[in-house]
Amino acid sequence: MSKNLIQEAIQVIIAFGFPRAQQNERSALCLLALLNLTPGKLWKQARQQPIGITPIMDWMRDNYQKNYKPNTRETVRRQTMHQFVAAGLAQYNPDEPNRPVNSPYAVYQIDHEALVLLRTFGTSQWDAKLSRYLKKKGSLVAKYAKEREQHRIPVNVADGKSLELSPGEHSELIKAIVEEFGTRFVPGGILVYVGDTGDKMGYFDADLLKRLGVTVDSHGKMPDAVIYCSTRKWLILIEAVTSHGPVDGKRHAELEQLFAAAEVGLVYVTAFPDRSVAGRYLTEIAWETEVWVADAPSHLIHFNGSRFLAACRPEIFHFERPIGIPTAV
Repeated sequence: MSKNLIQEAIQVIIAFGFPRAQQNERSALCLLALLNLTPGKLWKQARQQPIGITPIMDWMRDNYQKNYKPNTRETVRRQTMHQFVAAGLAQYNPDEPNRPVNSPYAVYQIDHEALVLLRTFGTSQWDAKLSRYLKKKGSLVAKYAKEREQHRIPVNVADGKSLELSPGEHSELIKAIVEEFGTRFVPGGILVYVGDTGDKMGYFDADLLKRLGVTVDSHGKMPDAVIYCSTRKWLILIEAVTSHGPVDGKRHAELEQLFAAAEVGLVYVTAFPDRSVAGRYLTEIAWETEVWVADAPSHLIHFNGSRFLAACRPEIFHFERPIGIPTAV
C-alpha cells in the first residue's frame, strides 16, 4: 500500500506539470508529508499540516522507512520544496510570512485549493477538477509571489538603485551595513557584493572584483558584504554576526586566503546589531580587524590594528596624519 501511495504521488506531480527533476520518490514523499498521508490512508483523508524540512525527513523515515542522510536536507529544500512553492502547490511560512528564510522554525503547508483537489485523486471528479485548477494555477502563483515580495527588505545600493532581501534580522543588519556603515566610513564607496539568506548572490559586481585581482565562484565563502574604497584602494570585507559569526582568527584566515590575489588593501569588519550582542563575541574578534555596531552607527571599535578605517574619513579623527593605511596585498 505504501508503494502505491508513492507511485500515485508521482502521478500527481506529473499531472501538475512539474519537470522530470521533481518526478521522483523524494518529491512524492514530500507531497505525502505535506498531506500527512501515511501508509494505508486514502487521498480523501489528506489534510494540511505545517511542517519544516527536518520534520519532513523525519516523517519519511518514521512512516515510509526512507532514511535520507542529513546532508540531503538542502536537496529536499532546493530541488523539491522550492519548486512546490514556486508552483503554488505549497505555501512557505503561511502562519508568519516575514519569518527569516534561515529560521529553524520555517514551515511549508499545502495550499488549500490544491488540498481540495488532491482529495479527489482517484475519483471520477479528478480530471475535471484538475483541469479547472491548472487553468487557475497561474493566478495563484502570481498571488503568492506578490505576497512574498511584500515582506522583502529594500536596500538602497547606489544611484537610486535598490535591491530586495529576504525578511529577517540578518537582512535588517545587511541593510544597516550598506546604508549606515557604508555612507559613514566608506563615502563614495562602491558596493561589490551583498549576500542574501534567500539568494546568496543578492548583489554581486563580479567584473569589478575581477578588475581588482579577485575571481570568486559561487561556492566561495564570501563575506556578507564587500565595499570598495576607491580613494584608499581598499576592499572592506564585512561579516554580519547574524549569519556565521564574527571575523575570528579562523574566518580572518579564510578571507585572507579567498582575497589573496587582491591588488588592493584588505580591511576586515564585523557588524553587530547592537552592543549587547557585540559584548558576547568580543573575546573571539581577531586582532587587526574592526567592529561596527548598528545601534551606534557613527563609531568603530579598532582591535589594535594598523588597518584603521579612520583614513577613509581623516577629518573626523584628531590625528596629525591619517593612520593605518594598509599596504597593498
